[in-house]
Amino acid sequence: MKSKKLIQLSFILIVLLGFSITGCKKDNLNQGSTDTSSMLQLTADEINVENAMDDAVKDAEAVMSFGGIHLKSTVGLPCNATIDSTSVINDTITFFITYDGLNCNGNRHRTGKIEIKKAVGTHWGQVGATVIYKYIDYTITRVATGKSLTLNGTKTFQNVSGGHIWQLGFGATSIVHRINGTMQTKFEDGTTHTWNVARQVTYTGTPNQLLMTVDGFGSAGEYTNLVTWGINRKDEVFYTQITQSVVHKELCSWDPVSGIKIHQIPSANKSVTITFGYDSNNQPVTGDECPTKYRFDWQRNGDSGTIYMLLP
Repeated sequence: MKSKKLIQLSFILIVLLGFSITGCKKDNLNQGSTDTSSMLQLTADEINVENAMDDAVKDAEAVMSFGGIHLKSTVGLPCNATIDSTSVINDTITFFITYDGLNCNGNRHRTGKIEIKKAVGTHWGQVGATVIYKYIDYTITRVATGKSLTLNGTKTFQNVSGGHIWQLGFGATSIVHRINGTMQTKFEDGTTHTWNVARQVTYTGTPNQLLMTVDGFGSAGEYTNLVTWGINRKDEVFYTQITQSVVHKELCSWDPVSGIKIHQIPSANKSVTITFGYDSNNQPVTGDECPTKYRFDWQRNGDSGTIYMLLP
């Protein structure tokens, strides 16, 4: 009888110990989730904002390439948008792109305006040609999620190499653009952030099979190779570096298929390394396969972990 009671007591102690261990693991998991929430948000925000900016930049490049002549009937120009280039003051011509409908891929709905200013004698195909473009309540809503963001701000857009994207495969092998400036983003929940941008974009390939390679050329304090930096929607100062060029593929709806970014929030002693180009099984994509996920490696105060996230 005594042995039986001892066995029962031992069993109870083991169960209690098991609950204790399970509780500790759960607390650690919750703590990890709390630690990474702002980094997950920052990563998703940056991808979404970059997609929105890329749409606008391609539209601006198309307008500049055709110089405002017969824009409404030219293939490759903005879908569901009107272009007005009648404003000429002194030596500056101003183009307005006004949006009201889906983009050409049908995955984002757009409203608002983009204002583009250039010198009257400047031709966009010239080496070093520079224009100024401004977001004016440029609002993008993703069809898949219904979530939206609104951009306001001004950027400098430079054609470093000269030439036009449409010339790739017809004599041109690469086109290099540089974009820098500051913008404010308002999200669907009313939160905002202010970002600085310094992106170098290199286009290569042939029509309908283009590659867009993105690098950062900004610097702030001790940080270099910055593509974005500023204040996120959690009111934290952040820095985003590209340590391996991020490559986007036209055949994959311009999703990033390779490359590495590092997000850092020094005040909270946390960072995340984002590696692009993973499939639904969390394996690196190969060949012509398009990715569905990216790898999210986080660190904070000596803790670390890895999460595979779906591309927004």
